Amino acid sequence: MDRGRAPPARNRRVTFTVCFHGAESTGKSVLAEQLSREFDIPWVPEYGRAYCEERGTDLTMADLLAIAEGQAELTRAALAQHPPILILDTDQLMTAAWAEMLFGEVPTALLAYPKADLYLQFAADVPWIADGTRFFGTQAERTRFAQLAQDVLLLTGVPWLPVTGTWEDRARTVGNILRQGPLERVPGS
Repeated sequence: MDRGRAPPARNRRVTFTVCFHGAESTGKSVLAEQLSREFDIPWVPEYGRAYCEERGTDLTMADLLAIAEGQAELTRAALAQHPPILILDTDQLMTAAWAEMLFGEVPTALLAYPKADLYLQFAADVPWIADGTRFFGTQAERTRFAQLAQDVLLLTGVPWLPVTGTWEDRARTVGNILRQGPLERVPGS
């Protein structure tokens, strides 16, 4: 063994991260919480929602960078518990899509954060639900935002799968992905 290097960690689980990605009002947050309970796995909520509820929705690029770091802090805290699977309601790649949508540019810092193992891209093909913190309610805006979100996934080359259809279709699709993918790697699930 090399001196000065820590021995490899034994019995430490490697967490498989699944990030819910896509435009607003596509069921990501509701489904993340629901599937977390159903499968008894942890999830990291969307930091940006709490940020906007506290500070308002008149965002600057500095706000987006602060949201990205706040999301990273929540994710790091959850990963420190070493769960076998972790659902991320969002991550910095979605913040990058927000930056492009709001300001027409993506700071490289948003692309430098660790990436999830799998992204689930939620389509904007379900009804819009206004909740006071959402921005882009017209179908044209939702379609553009969904495309920007997908473009970020393609740009970064991360693995991703589409999630489409009704609310029930989405729950079934994502549940099946979790059962057939990450959950089959977990003994006793």
